Amino acid sequence: MMYKEPTRWSYTFQTFSCLSRLKAMLEPPSQRPSTPPHPVQVFERSIYSDRYVFAKNLFEVGHLQPLEWAIYQDWHSFILQHLGSRAALHGFLYLRATPQRCLERLRRRARNEEGGIQLGYLEQLHTQHEQWLLDRTTQVHFEEVKQAPVLVLDVDKDFENNVAMQDVLMAQVEAFTTGLGAKALPSHPDPC
Repeated sequence: MMYKEPTRWSYTFQTFSCLSRLKAMLEPPSQRPSTPPHPVQVFERSIYSDRYVFAKNLFEVGHLQPLEWAIYQDWHSFILQHLGSRAALHGFLYLRATPQRCLERLRRRARNEEGGIQLGYLEQLHTQHEQWLLDRTTQVHFEEVKQAPVLVLDVDKDFENNVAMQDVLMAQVEAFTTGLGAKALPSHPDPC
């Protein structure tokens, strides 16, 4: 619905998305199926990427009205401030690929609800990720997020059938998460 009528459904979709990510993050690891105990937790996206990439992009392209964007930011900040360390994260995994490569993979995946996604939208999301995680030009409202380290993984090349490339990527992730674990802090890395 959001892709078909973005101005009508963006606020609803982003509210639901953020709530879903928050629930996943707060669920104790032992309740997740087949999750071995580990000091680092990895999530596909976070409550921070929800705000600083997806919702921000929808506002900037005019699909979230200024009042909706203000309300979204207000409740987002309120919830995270009250959750304190329960909502903390300590690092990001940025799976960096060109928008063209992302579109190829999206088309190959062939999810019905993603059928209307266009290259321009993926280019917008790529720019938002770059500004937030690499350039650090996005205004971030949480000090721990500003200071969180970012591991950039180049996944533009086909790694699905390349075991050697998979090994290199996994070694990078292991070194990064071990460094986070050495600080004795759980982490919620955030790939794009």
